[in-house]
Amino acid sequence: MARKSDVPSYYGEPQKFDPTFRGPIHNRSCTDVLCCVIFIIVILGYIALGTVAWIHGDPRKVVYPTDSYGQFCGQHGTPNAGIVGLLDAKEVGIKIFEDYASSWYWILLGLVITMLVSLAFILLLRFTAGVLLWLVIFGVIAAVGYGIWHCYWEFSILKEKPDADITISNIGFQTDFRVYLQLSQTWFIFSKLISLAVTEVIIIVVLIFLRRRVRIAIALLKEGSKAIGYIMSTLFYPIITFLLLAICIAYWAVTAVFLASSGDAVYKVMSTDPKCQYSNITCDPETNVTKVCPGAQCTFAFYGGESIYHRYIFILQLCNLLVFLWLVNFTIALGQCTLAGAFASYYWALQKPADIPACPLFSSFGRAVRYHTGSLAFGALILSIVQFFRIILEYLDHKLKGAHNAFARFLLCCLKCCFWCLEHFIRFMNRNAYIMIAIYGKNFCTSAREAFFLLMRNVVRVAVLDKVTDFLLFLGKLLISGSMGVLAFFVFTHKIPVIQEEVPSLNYYWLPLLTVIFGSYLVAHGFFNVYAMCVDTLFLCFCEDLERNDGSPGKPYFMSPGLHKILGRADQAGKQHTGS
Repeated sequence: MARKSDVPSYYGEPQKFDPTFRGPIHNRSCTDVLCCVIFIIVILGYIALGTVAWIHGDPRKVVYPTDSYGQFCGQHGTPNAGIVGLLDAKEVGIKIFEDYASSWYWILLGLVITMLVSLAFILLLRFTAGVLLWLVIFGVIAAVGYGIWHCYWEFSILKEKPDADITISNIGFQTDFRVYLQLSQTWFIFSKLISLAVTEVIIIVVLIFLRRRVRIAIALLKEGSKAIGYIMSTLFYPIITFLLLAICIAYWAVTAVFLASSGDAVYKVMSTDPKCQYSNITCDPETNVTKVCPGAQCTFAFYGGESIYHRYIFILQLCNLLVFLWLVNFTIALGQCTLAGAFASYYWALQKPADIPACPLFSSFGRAVRYHTGSLAFGALILSIVQFFRIILEYLDHKLKGAHNAFARFLLCCLKCCFWCLEHFIRFMNRNAYIMIAIYGKNFCTSAREAFFLLMRNVVRVAVLDKVTDFLLFLGKLLISGSMGVLAFFVFTHKIPVIQEEVPSLNYYWLPLLTVIFGSYLVAHGFFNVYAMCVDTLFLCFCEDLERNDGSPGKPYFMSPGLHKILGRADQAGKQHTGS
C-alpha cells in the first residue's frame, strides 16, 4: 500500500483521522434542490402527457388490424376482411395462455426455489466463502466445458443427416422449438455462443494466480455476507425496486400505445383522374365524392389530425422515452443509495452488532428521499441522456443496414462504441457517488469527485477486486439460473419419473421453460445486486478506513480482524516486493 505522503496531490488529499466520525452523517441538508424541483415538474408534466394521450388514443388501432375503410377486422358490426390471419394468431395465443394456465404453479415453484437457493448461497458465504466461491468457479468451468462438448457432439451427428443442413432462416419461425434442435446450424450457433464464455473462463484462470487479491475479494464477500446477516431486511428491498420499476414500465408502455393510436381516421380520394387525387376535396365516408369526381371513392389512409398535438406525436414519443429512462434510473439510484447507507452504518460500527443503529435500512431510505432526491435525479438524468442517445444510434443503425455508405456505417459504429463505454463509466461513477452521498450527504458532483479520487488512490485494488467480485457474483447468478433451467427442462419434458404424472402436457413447453430461466435470473439478480452493493459500499469504506486510521489503540480500524489480517499480509508482501 502506498504511504499517504506518496499519493499524488492531483488525486486529492487522503481522508484525515476524525474521532467523531461514526458512519453516515445525520446532520445534513438538502442537495441539488434545483434538479429536485425540475424532476417534480417533469413528473407532473409526464402525468399530464399520459392523460392527454389517454383522451385522444384508442389502443384498438394498434391491437387489431384495419381494412381500407379504417374498420377493425373481426369486431362486431364490421366485415371479415383479413380475419384468417387474426384467427391463427388468436389460436396460438390461446395455446400459450393454456400452457401458462396449466404450468403457472410449477413456474412459481421454480422461482421460490431460486429465491431459497440464492438466500442460502448468500448466507453460506458468511461461513464458507472461500470454499464456496472456488467451487462455483470450477463448477462453471466444468459446465461450460461440458456444454461445448455436447454442442459439438450434436453438431457432428446431425451433420451426417441429409435434412439437417437446412438453415434456420429457411424454416422461419416455428412454434415447436424441437424443430430447431434437429438442425445442425442450431448446435453450431450454441457452440459458438458457449465458446464466448471461454474468454471469461480464461480471465478467471488468470485471477487464480492473483491469489492475494482474490483472497481480499473473498474476505470482502464474506464481510458482505456478515453485513447482510445483521441487516436481513436489505434482501427484501429489491421488491420495492421491482414494484416501482413495474409501475414505470407499465405507465410508459400504456402512454406509448395511446400516443401511437391518437388521431382520427384520415381518408383520401381514390380515382383514376389525377385532378381528383390532388384536389382539396373533403373526403369522409359520408361525402358523395362521385358527384365531384365520377368513379372516385374515399378510402382509409392513416390515423392523424391537424392539431398541434397530432403534429408533434413523434416528439411526444421521444419525451415519453426520455422521462421513462429518467424514472427507471432514479428508481435504481434510490435503491443503491438506500442500501449503501444501511451497509455503511454496519461498517462504521466499531462494536458489531452492538453499535449498529436501529432500523438502518429505513433510516437510510428516509435520508435519501428527504435530502437527496435532487442529487439522485441529477445522476439519473446524466445516465438517461446517454442511454437516450444510444437508443437513437441503434435506431439509425437499424435504418442504415441496407445503405452502401461505408463511412456512415463506420462513423455510426464508432459512436455506438463510444456511447457504450460512456454509459458503463457513468454507471460505475454514479454507483460510487451514491455511496458517498449516503455516507456524507454532499451533492452529486462533490460526491462523484470524492469517490473518483478515492478510487484512483486505490486504483490497484479497484482494478482487481471490483472485477473479481463482480465476476464471482455473476457466476453465482449464472449457476443458479442455469441449474433451474436444466431442472425445469427435465420437469416440463417429463424426464423425472417421480413427478411426470403430475406435470401437465404443454403445447409449447419452451415458453414456460424460458420464463423459469429468465425469472430465475431476475430473482437471483435481485438478491446478488444487494450483495454487490454491499461489497462496493464496504470496499469504499474499507479504503477510507485505511486512510483515516492506522490500527493503533487511538486510531483503530473499523474493518473485521479477518479482513485486516489478510490485508496486512497482502500489503506486507507488496512492500517487500517494492523494496526488493
